[in-house]
Amino acid sequence: MKTLKLLSVIFLGSILLTSCVAEVVIEEDVYVEEPTITLHQLLNTYEIWYVDIERTKGNGEIPFLQKAFTVSFRNGTFYANNNLVGMGSNGNGYGLDVGFYDTFRMDLDISHDIDGTYKLVVTQLSDNQIEVYDSVTNTSYFLVGYQRNNFDYDQVFYDNIHYFLQEYETWEKVFTSEFGVLNEFDNENYLKFSYFGSGENFKSSQDENGIPINDIFYDYTGHYAVNDIVNIFDRKTLTLDYDYLGNEFFELSVINDNKIELFHPSSETVYHFVGRGHIQFKSSEKGKPTQNEKKRLKKADFMKLSK
Repeated sequence: MKTLKLLSVIFLGSILLTSCVAEVVIEEDVYVEEPTITLHQLLNTYEIWYVDIERTKGNGEIPFLQKAFTVSFRNGTFYANNNLVGMGSNGNGYGLDVGFYDTFRMDLDISHDIDGTYKLVVTQLSDNQIEVYDSVTNTSYFLVGYQRNNFDYDQVFYDNIHYFLQEYETWEKVFTSEFGVLNEFDNENYLKFSYFGSGENFKSSQDENGIPINDIFYDYTGHYAVNDIVNIFDRKTLTLDYDYLGNEFFELSVINDNKIELFHPSSETVYHFVGRGHIQFKSSEKGKPTQNEKKRLKKADFMKLSK
């Protein structure tokens, strides 16, 4: 009997012990990493965000970022430097007021004056780099933050001179040096540059000086290219490829936001052109090509080289 009771106690005890063990729950601490600053604070940490257009991923585009060289987020107002003319002075360096923005967690809502509303997601890549993603077009842009006093506006200007040439409706010749050999380009009085991907993207005219822009008749069309000169920061080469008429080659220097100098090495003649009809860009309808246009241009260049 005692033996039976003892076995019963041991059996009952083992059940209770098993039940107690089953009730023990060990929970590990779960840490959720919260951002040290809000997205609003992050965007305001830097006065200027440079749009690194070459790093863009995706086949679509965010129009106001595609066009902009820099953007700024200042207390709800969205600014952009879409033009090279006046860059560094327009809006105290911020550029034009082109809309407004709001933030929630890492979501960024931008209402652009022309391009409408975009809901974007921001990812911080480093202290001064962010990725801005548009889920509708599956496209990402990459922005690099700077302060105005350490942002190199001149570098951006000279890296993008081909866009600068497009910011005037036409360029009018106002000076031809007395020295230099007579050549056919002496007769050209107007040059018009269009954005890449627009077909024949430059035109020239021999019309007389001073006529209204809309009355200019362009005699010749072709393609142009701007390239670097090794170890020279502020001078470029400009090649005018006249359809069926050969090329004209120049060294291009910028005198100011409204005047350029073209040196013609083959004749050693110097020309000055001034811009007429400044175009103020607020959207991507003109200027930088879209991502698809850039791909088509690269493919076209490859096809030319492979011939």
